[in-house]
Amino acid sequence: MSPASLDELLDLALSAARAAGEVTLRYFQKNLAVEVKADLSPVTIADRESERTLRQRIEQRFPDHGIIGEEFGAARESAAYRWMLDPIDGTASFIRGVPLYGVMVGLEYAGEPQLGVVHFPALGETAWARKGGGAWWNGRLATVSGVARLEDATLVTTDVGGFATAHLDAAYERLRSAIGLERTWGDCYGHMLVATGRAEIMLDPILDAWDACALLPIVEEAGGCFTDWNGSRTIHGRSGISTNALLHEAVVRLAAGQ
Repeated sequence: MSPASLDELLDLALSAARAAGEVTLRYFQKNLAVEVKADLSPVTIADRESERTLRQRIEQRFPDHGIIGEEFGAARESAAYRWMLDPIDGTASFIRGVPLYGVMVGLEYAGEPQLGVVHFPALGETAWARKGGGAWWNGRLATVSGVARLEDATLVTTDVGGFATAHLDAAYERLRSAIGLERTWGDCYGHMLVATGRAEIMLDPILDAWDACALLPIVEEAGGCFTDWNGSRTIHGRSGISTNALLHEAVVRLAAGQ
């Protein structure tokens, strides 16, 4: 795929994410009705309207592209181009009026992630990247930190309880005991903290492809590493670890008990 065509696709991803973000702000810090999905995660009208906006923007420009979204599932799933959408990553934060939620748009071509956009509407922040084009944060180049020792690192995650659910609680304890600072600035915000050099390690014990697809290009183009907990570079591993690259091997080894 040429850089020119990737730039066009990235422009669409950015404009769609920002439009969807405006939708979420209409409901942010309001008294919303909250439903519970089959996987016990919360969902609101804001999630659904945000995803509808994303889908409409994409389908108007590229009606033959595939789309996989958290709220409305898959369309044209066998297409070479597949957009992966999370209309509100961090719904639990969103419904409590916490501004660390994000709108996520990723695109893969022939199975390889090509670009990612993570937009934080309530913060007025956006991170994005396309393959070979560097990572950007609010218009300036984004780079991971140069921290090379675990004891100097900041580790972030979303919900400590998720590690037990994924049978990774022992691995998490090994990691948290080795690092210098631990915080729970999680969901997609935690991964973007790594990509922008404000943290070194983000751990997601449970992660869907529609989240990982946007994360991998941004973290990699910022100079970091994104893998599943086995150390495989994939968006389909059902888990995710972002690091500043210097610490990635040590993190994966420690998680595996080595």
